[in-house]
Amino acid sequence: MAVLRPARLSVNINKVATLRNSRGGNVPNVLEVAARAQDFGAEGITVHPRPDERHIRYADARALRAVVRTEFNIEGYPSRDFIDLVLECAPEQVTLVPDAPDVLTSNAGWDTLKHASMLQQVLAEFRTAGIRTSLFMECNFAHIKAAKELGSDRIELYTEAFAQGYQAALALRDGGDQAGFDRLRTAAVQPYADAAELAHSLGLGVNAGHDLNADNLAFFAASVPQLDEVSIGHALIADALYLGLENSIQRYRYQLELGAQQALF
Repeated sequence: MAVLRPARLSVNINKVATLRNSRGGNVPNVLEVAARAQDFGAEGITVHPRPDERHIRYADARALRAVVRTEFNIEGYPSRDFIDLVLECAPEQVTLVPDAPDVLTSNAGWDTLKHASMLQQVLAEFRTAGIRTSLFMECNFAHIKAAKELGSDRIELYTEAFAQGYQAALALRDGGDQAGFDRLRTAAVQPYADAAELAHSLGLGVNAGHDLNADNLAFFAASVPQLDEVSIGHALIADALYLGLENSIQRYRYQLELGAQQALF
C-alpha cells in the first residue's frame, strides 16, 4: 500500500513574542516556548523578525539558533540587515517575503519577474551558505516558473485566499448546503493544487502558510499532496490558549496526517 508522508509542521512563534512585548520583561519566554513546542511534536520553528521588532527581535533569532534542534525557518524581507542575520544564524531554511516594513502581516507573494535581479543575487548568497531557500508566492504560474529559474529551492504558497474561500464554504455547510460546501471548498483549493503540481514538476519543494487552521488544514493537505511543510502561528497559538500548547500541536499534526491519508483515495 502506498504511503504518503505528512507535511512537516513548523510552528511560528511570533505571537508569543507579541504577548511578551506587550508587557515588557521576558514572559512568556520565546526560547522556552520553542523548546517545549519541539518536545510536543513541532517539526520546525518559524520566526519573522521585522525591522521594528514588534514581535520577534533579531536577538531572539540569534538565541533561538541554539534552541532549535528540528528545522529553523527565518522569514523576512531581504534587506541587508536581514540577510546578514540569516547568514549569522544559519537556519535550515530562509523564506523571503515581499513585505513593506510597515505591513501588519504578509499580504502578497513575490512578483519574481519584476524583482528577478535582486532575488537572484540574494538566493545565490544563501545557496553559497548552504541555506535552503523558499519564496512566498501566489498561484501565478509565470511567477512560479521564474522562481525556479532564479534558483529558489522551494516556494511557500500564500494561502489566505484559500482560507477565506473555505470559511465561506463552512457557512454553506452550517446552513445545510452540503453540495455547496463541497463545491466552494474545491474551488478555493484548486488554484493551489494546480500551482503545487506545477512547482513539483519543476523540481521545487512546496510549503504553505497564512490563515491555515485546524478546520481547513486536512482538506488543504489532502488536495495538495506535494506539500512539504506548513508554517502556522496565529491559529495554532490561539488554539493553545484553549487547549494547551501540546494538545494544539498534536491536533495540527493529526490534521496533516489525516490529509495525507485522504490524499491516497
